[in-house]
Amino acid sequence: MKRPSSSLTVSGNALALAISNPGALGTIDAYISAVNRLPVLSAEQEIDLGRRLRDHGDLDAARQLVLSHLRLVVSVARQYLGYGLPHADLIQEGNVGLMKAVKRFDPERGVRLVSFAVHWIKAEIHEYIVRNWRLVKVATTKAQRKLFFNLRSMRPDGKTLDSEQVDEIARELNVRREDVSEMEVRLSGRDMSLESQDDDEDAYAPIAYLSDEGRQEPTRVLERKANDAMQSEGLSSALEALDPRSRHIIEARWLQDDGGATLHELAQEYGISAERVRQIEAAALKKMRGSLSA
Repeated sequence: MKRPSSSLTVSGNALALAISNPGALGTIDAYISAVNRLPVLSAEQEIDLGRRLRDHGDLDAARQLVLSHLRLVVSVARQYLGYGLPHADLIQEGNVGLMKAVKRFDPERGVRLVSFAVHWIKAEIHEYIVRNWRLVKVATTKAQRKLFFNLRSMRPDGKTLDSEQVDEIARELNVRREDVSEMEVRLSGRDMSLESQDDDEDAYAPIAYLSDEGRQEPTRVLERKANDAMQSEGLSSALEALDPRSRHIIEARWLQDDGGATLHELAQEYGISAERVRQIEAAALKKMRGSLSA
């Protein structure tokens, strides 16, 4: 059986170092040029290498299978340049998918590695694009991913979809029309920095108006509730520490909605002077402050 060409091994020495970083050869063009010079394996060579990897864990066989299919990764990655991500990064992620495909390749199934590997290469590139295209993920469910990678090409002239077009795309991709409309909005939007990118102190950025300094900010709401509860419970405990007369005077003077009783009114109620009521009140308030600060 014919063995793989020795030029594959020799030419692949530098490429083996560049698989995880396509820019390691200098430029992406240099990498692509080197990849395209590698010979393509015949079906017999591919089966032989696949068996050596499967039966003996031959890492050199795996290396040759990977190197001979790097041009496939370049070709697939080129299809995703429209997402604005670096070609080298797309190739790098595709190479990861290729290595996963080689690891799972069964030479006895009668399927060429090129057909089997395309799925794994695209899967890794898709995951990379979804993870890095925006700061905020735009596609997390299966339906959203399907729309993310198909809706752009299905939109006529990039224009906003009308109701009939939304229904047509929903039927073709077997998703809900609501998902189509939502993804169209997501793809049409863009990321916006919360803070100003300028050094100008007067620059008006979203952080200036999204931050609520009022009463609705969640942590402030919780702090207020905790503080109100503490004050309510503390006040009750402080009042319970007073004798009945002192407590009544404090409640009558400070805890009434109608403004509270006067010193003279309480003096008449207890048959004592207004000055004595004031002294009792002062002593009670001092005792309560001690209880609340404890």
